Amino acid sequence: MTAEAVADLRRDGVEVALAGLRRTFGTVHALDGLDLTLAPGELVALLGPSGCGKTTALRVLAGLEDADAGTVTVGGKDLTRVPANKRNMGMVFQAYSLFPHLTAVENVAFGLRLRKAGAAERRTRAAEALELVGLSAQADRYPHEMSGGQQQRVALARALAIRPAVLLLDEPLSALDAKVRVQLRDEIRRIQLEVGTTTLFVTHDQEEALAVADRVGVMRAGNLEQIASPEEVYARPATAFVAEFVGLSNRLPGVVAAGGTVEVLGQVLPLADADAAARGTAVTTYVRPEAVEVAVDSASPARVVAAAFLGSSSRVTVALPGGETILAQVPSAAVSELAPGTGVRVEFARTPVAVSPA
Repeated sequence: MTAEAVADLRRDGVEVALAGLRRTFGTVHALDGLDLTLAPGELVALLGPSGCGKTTALRVLAGLEDADAGTVTVGGKDLTRVPANKRNMGMVFQAYSLFPHLTAVENVAFGLRLRKAGAAERRTRAAEALELVGLSAQADRYPHEMSGGQQQRVALARALAIRPAVLLLDEPLSALDAKVRVQLRDEIRRIQLEVGTTTLFVTHDQEEALAVADRVGVMRAGNLEQIASPEEVYARPATAFVAEFVGLSNRLPGVVAAGGTVEVLGQVLPLADADAAARGTAVTTYVRPEAVEVAVDSASPARVVAAAFLGSSSRVTVALPGGETILAQVPSAAVSELAPGTGVRVEFARTPVAVSPA
């Protein structure tokens, strides 16, 4: 796409602030005092289990749901009571929601027609948006003539063509197969960086959130457990819930030691939160499989139980003498030495671990 066309679609990012949002459905607190701020041009992914409030937060920002309390501010303007059609937000849903009787370019131009744009402007901006998502050649095709991934690209182009102040993506990839999902998530990130629109991305897919976001917010029971860079959320989970929800973790008994450390199976590891518990406190620790190292040691009482091939890496299950089992992620090239029954020595990399009360 030409630099001029990107510039025409580009939107200077605006700050988005959700403050004290509360939303109750009967006895369920979908949002329980949620505070969230998106920096101009930032892509924030909200991640969490079903019912945690992530989609409700997006719908309140869009104006599709009214909050019982709290405020929505975009670009310094209070939009809390502004109707959805006056908020200038582009939305992409899990369902493509394309008009079957309209071509791709006509679908993309639809929002511009609602905004009373002239015919020439509609054609130009719709063509630019389709070029941005790589579908210029499919402009005259109808939805039934396109794949699911192409239809979702059209939906994205339609959302961008109106030059929204904020882009909202609600599980946009969950209806696609795995390969297309990975391709399109990378495209969404590329396009978002090019266009510069502040974006809220809601997903239940951890890999998706970690791959595309500037920051990931992990939600539970209507509020944020942690919001940080993908690297920090994964490597330094703020709570036991985050440690368990994002990626795999081994739950192992430990005792808090001196200097912000914890002793786990006779080894001392740094705590992700140095103030998590007082020295001497028994805790449950959360150790990532990739932080577990195994080496063949026939004299060790720890024994390999099974190995699962995952491609370039494999996941090895080890039974420990105390009765616990532990998962270790190792290069697949090393698995040939780790047949079931093999004695192994288990050591931990000194990466920070989260803990919870035992």
